[in-house]
Amino acid sequence: MPFITIKDVTLHYKLSGPRKGAPVLVFSNSLGTDFRIWDAVARAFAPSHTVLLYDKRGHGLSELGTAPATIASHAADLAGLMDALGLGPAAICGLSVGGMIAQALAAARPDLVRALILCDTAPKIGTPESWNTRIAAIAQDGLSSLLDPVMERWFTPAFRRADNPDYAGYRMMFARQSGEGYAATCAAIRDADLTEEARCIAVPTLCVVGDQDGSTPPDLVAAMAALIPGARYEVISGAGHIPCVEQPAALIALMRDFLAGLRPAADDRYAQGMETRRAVLGDAHVERANAQTTDFDRPFQQLITEGAWGTVWSRDTLSRRDRSLLTLALLAALNQHDEFAMHVRATANTGATREDVREMLLHVAIYAGVPAANHAIKLAKKAYEQMDGVAAV
Repeated sequence: MPFITIKDVTLHYKLSGPRKGAPVLVFSNSLGTDFRIWDAVARAFAPSHTVLLYDKRGHGLSELGTAPATIASHAADLAGLMDALGLGPAAICGLSVGGMIAQALAAARPDLVRALILCDTAPKIGTPESWNTRIAAIAQDGLSSLLDPVMERWFTPAFRRADNPDYAGYRMMFARQSGEGYAATCAAIRDADLTEEARCIAVPTLCVVGDQDGSTPPDLVAAMAALIPGARYEVISGAGHIPCVEQPAALIALMRDFLAGLRPAADDRYAQGMETRRAVLGDAHVERANAQTTDFDRPFQQLITEGAWGTVWSRDTLSRRDRSLLTLALLAALNQHDEFAMHVRATANTGATREDVREMLLHVAIYAGVPAANHAIKLAKKAYEQMDGVAAV
């Protein structure tokens, strides 16, 4: 279990997925939960994204740290964690108070934020009176006194069945949180108003809410979306306050569609393309291609850098391994021999193994013909021999 100390607090976190060149996706969870609420969603994105989960201070296995906690200090914790791990800019997905932390991070450290996914949250949640009542109840009767009313706001009646083991598990997750950490975060939410910060958000933003959310109902989330320039607003049916638990497939689909649209701006596409091209093909190959470029083929080089590498290869939806295998299959089927050998050599950077390529060529043999696959196998064997020769030097 990885832990890291950021200033006054030791945080528990989990990092998964490819690191080299992959887009970064960061999740910040809700009040009274730990990062396991994201398990299903994180698994879906780990093949194509570097995924960071963490327990905010006072929750899960993270320390509470120095009191008082504020939304600003929570955002500073996340910024410190991302800086320490060398992550960013990232798409930040925050739920409830995690969404407030995401908004505060975008305001304080815009260099770390590529996009926002704000789930069941708002710039301001509840009233001082409601939070003070909750804090007093914890002080008098403990966190368990809030269990049933919180579950009613979190989950739909269909989920809150006695025979649902998942519901029993999430009740236990809540009951085992730190009462002190929960109360401190209640006070942080009580004292926060991010309305002006929301109006100034300048990155693509997706706002999502469960249709039966009892904590941050759809009208509240819709009002937040209206504040954020260009924000997209979506409602997930059959979900309460925690759609990533009740309706993970629906949330994943919305996130995939949103993230796939995060293309570089036209004037950034060439730079993005060169970065991706170098990551996949290697610096030496790109330097050779650049050195051989003349005025005659310079427009073509710009076209493939922006169109292939800056657009298709830079999309978040598929991993570079998957794109590598798809490219090899198409090149083999179309008998594009020079390009095929080049992309075999690129598997050293994309993560596609020799076993992956072998299995892909079996599919080529069935669906595109044995002669095409046979010749591609010869090219692959020669490319691997060259790669092994280089590696042995």
